[in-house]
Amino acid sequence: MKWLEMSTENCTVQRTLDVVGEKWTLLLLRDAFNGVRRFDDFRRHVGLSEAVLSDRLRKLVTAGILSTVPYQERGSRTRHEYRLTPKGRDLWPVLVALRQWGETYVADPEGPVIEIRHRDCDAPVRVVVECSEEHDALSPYEVTVRPGPAARVGSPTE
Repeated sequence: MKWLEMSTENCTVQRTLDVVGEKWTLLLLRDAFNGVRRFDDFRRHVGLSEAVLSDRLRKLVTAGILSTVPYQERGSRTRHEYRLTPKGRDLWPVLVALRQWGETYVADPEGPVIEIRHRDCDAPVRVVVECSEEHDALSPYEVTVRPGPAARVGSPTE
């Protein structure tokens, strides 16, 4: 079965984009990875309306990407911080890859806004696709794609 013969109704890329594919969602995840935890801090930093921010955070919590942890400042009501779950932390390479692509193709002429470096040796961090056997970085031209167990024949209108 060739790619154009396959149905995309159960495509994992599509399913992933259904969860995290909105611009604001990715920016909220970016901030969460950089230590932002509180609603007002997200709102100020990303610049979203309260309604949109509430909706995006609710969706991320429902998807299990963020969890809420109660906190209370002296003299205030109990509120919630938003923290990345293990499922959310697994999105880190995705955001690093997006940043890496952006630094290559749409970077600010003055240089990167942030640098991600290995704590031990201070070398820049990068995302690569590698073989699980030999651990070599691969290009799209060095791999084969074949139908997996969930592949289905698509209809002509898909």
